[in-house]
Amino acid sequence: MTREELNEDIQKEIIKEQTKEQAKKIIKISVKILLFILLFGGIFFSYTTYISTAKIGVREYRIKNNKLPKSFNGLKVIQISDLHYGSTMNIKELKKIVKLSNERKPDIIVFTGDLISTKYKLSSNEQEKITKELKKLNSTLGKYAIYGDEDKEEISTIYNQSDFTLLNNEYDLVYNKDNNPILLIGLSSKDKKQNIDNAYNYFKQETHNSNIYTITLLHEPDTVDEINYSTDLFLAGHSHNGNIQIPFINYPIVTYENAKKYNKEYYKINNSDLYISSGLGTNKIDIRLFCRPSINFFRISQE
Repeated sequence: MTREELNEDIQKEIIKEQTKEQAKKIIKISVKILLFILLFGGIFFSYTTYISTAKIGVREYRIKNNKLPKSFNGLKVIQISDLHYGSTMNIKELKKIVKLSNERKPDIIVFTGDLISTKYKLSSNEQEKITKELKKLNSTLGKYAIYGDEDKEEISTIYNQSDFTLLNNEYDLVYNKDNNPILLIGLSSKDKKQNIDNAYNYFKQETHNSNIYTITLLHEPDTVDEINYSTDLFLAGHSHNGNIQIPFINYPIVTYENAKKYNKEYYKINNSDLYISSGLGTNKIDIRLFCRPSINFFRISQE
């Protein structure tokens, strides 16, 4: 073998060894990347599915309106919405919600729809437990609920047995200490177009007060564009504020039918305030990110 041939074989061996080393480095880097992805994915999944969905918060708002009667000055309202019991919410979480609400000593408690997850088969024992906990919710002037788009009529039994007044396209005049009431309207999401007039029937009466302070409960926020009656405060649910939000700008990622136009936390529509709850449970996707489950707490006073 000539010297040239020997050098050529040596060069081939060197190149072969270098190729093996490069292959090993690529494999090591690939394994590290894969492990990082699996680790990050596991942490992300655990956080969005088990941690972020369970850290229940309270959003507090102050509202001023000179239409509010003097006897209602400082009115405290708790809004609970979209529990979707059986999704990420269970009896333990419901107890937390009751505690958070009662600590604030509300005058009125409202539930704006979707009590039980449609994917969950509720046992009679669980129904009794839910009823027992909802009954513990305390308020000085009343507890009210409406149907959400996923609510079945059977939940009326739960509401009735837990001392909620179910407003199914109906209204109630709420009094406090004197003869100047506020108007509370409940708009069901079932067949809502033909029932808006029924819900606002108060304004068709000859003796109605056109300047009465009015709160409307509705499940699907886009419904507000179909309402032509005077309303001071809309309280809605359904949108979950997008389940996942882009931080800082709070832009909703996930949108639902009838919550395409209005899905963020707050909107001013002409002279009306629209507040949309982030909800408590989850719907369709059982994750949350930068969008904590929460109840809303309103303090309403005269200007």
